[in-house]
Amino acid sequence: MSPKDWKRKESWLDQDNLIYAGFIAIGIVLVQPFLTVAELDVAALVCVLSFSVSIPLLAVLTMINQLRKTHQFMGRTPLLNFAKGIAPLTSCIGVVAAFWHMSWIAGLVVLVSGAVAVIAYGGFFSVLPREMGGEGLVPPEESIPPELDEPHPT
Repeated sequence: MSPKDWKRKESWLDQDNLIYAGFIAIGIVLVQPFLTVAELDVAALVCVLSFSVSIPLLAVLTMINQLRKTHQFMGRTPLLNFAKGIAPLTSCIGVVAAFWHMSWIAGLVVLVSGAVAVIAYGGFFSVLPREMGGEGLVPPEESIPPELDEPHPT
């Protein structure tokens, strides 16, 4: 794999880690108020259970991405793919449930807003290849800074 290819993959790993860390932080903040509550309503219980699934998975995905960067290895397993799907999904469910706990209207608003955000993000990727001259997520040669052109130290 060329250094440019690896730097591109490494930037995706960094972006994933930023997303995972954000979900972990959101989960910790949203679950804290429920730690001292004797009995949880349904929405609060869904929030706590969702983040109890997602936080450990997000943490291990972050650790795996760090190993991938250290060893310049992008291997995948079915369990890893499963975790990459379940962790963000359960985090989103936890966020919606937390807002639903406060107000069902707020829960519905964050659900719709999140759906619009996902559609907008997907729409960006449908336009990107055309805007980059058919290259998609591969930047043109001249847009890669010289420092990213150097081999990764091993």
